[in-house]
Amino acid sequence: MKDLIEKRKQNWVDFYDLHSPVNRLLVVDYTKDFPQRPPLWWEMQKEREEWAYQRYMMQIENMEKLDDNTVPYLSMITGTEIFAEAFGCEVHRPDNNTPFALPLINSVDEWYKIRVPKYEDTNLVKLFEMADHVKARAGKDALLSLPDIQTPVDVAALIWEKSDFYASMFDEEPAVKELSCMVKEFMFSFLDEWFRRYGKEHIAHYPEYYMPYGITVSEDEIGIVSSDMYREYFRDELHEFAERYGAIGIHCCANSDHQWDNLKEVPHLKVLNFVRNEEDTKKAVKYFGEIAAQYHTTMVDISDLPNAGKIHLANYVYTDTFESALAIADKYNREQR
Repeated sequence: MKDLIEKRKQNWVDFYDLHSPVNRLLVVDYTKDFPQRPPLWWEMQKEREEWAYQRYMMQIENMEKLDDNTVPYLSMITGTEIFAEAFGCEVHRPDNNTPFALPLINSVDEWYKIRVPKYEDTNLVKLFEMADHVKARAGKDALLSLPDIQTPVDVAALIWEKSDFYASMFDEEPAVKELSCMVKEFMFSFLDEWFRRYGKEHIAHYPEYYMPYGITVSEDEIGIVSSDMYREYFRDELHEFAERYGAIGIHCCANSDHQWDNLKEVPHLKVLNFVRNEEDTKKAVKYFGEIAAQYHTTMVDISDLPNAGKIHLANYVYTDTFESALAIADKYNREQR
């Protein structure tokens, strides 16, 4: 089993190398067969640990049967709220969805409410506790996924009421940049400790792919700003994340094609994921084909692209059951031979 896990890890490593012949991967998601995930509330810590462990053991059990590139992992899934909550935001917890942060401030006039915490004094310590517990149970070699890592501006847009936050990019530039910098330094302290404890290799929070090192982030707010605003507020921190951790994978579920030229400049960019329709996804595949590997959640046929053989594209398929996952993987692998 260990050899198979290492082989799949190596497939991802080779996939990120655009000079490697490993240019197609498949991941089949059949999570409906997994145990039902408990609510992502801190008081459900024990239930979340049990769910993560049982899910991991099911992945291990099914590895040899399902011929895709899933790397088993212990899920540390959270909502987007965790860093905003650490800064003092209240959290709304719907019964049937992930928690989300409510704004701490509504304008720059309430800046006095903002205090930079130490992660040790926040609920983030419970993530370390959960990770310690599930790794002790599953074994030291079991991989962890990262929690939901939004970029600092995205987190700042949760802390500061969003409409006023964006208006303040024009009227209160120093305050917006200062808050984003506070969040960035706080996130660095958390992530540095995470990687120190558990090693650099991990599974991205979404979509779930293996990274041998580096950082994986969601960068969604770039969809609402202009290219000039991106360069003013987003570029430097995104580049700093990539430089600090040596590699970066970026997920974006916004309509962000106006930022593609900017994203091409991100250093150490290993993989991109856009959650878009088939037409937009194919445009992205073509645009970034010689820049980075891509792992989108919409499957597209790129056989008609002139450089299709040079494009590194991982395919994600969602299905209901393990039996249908087997059939999908078998069909895909036969077509690739």
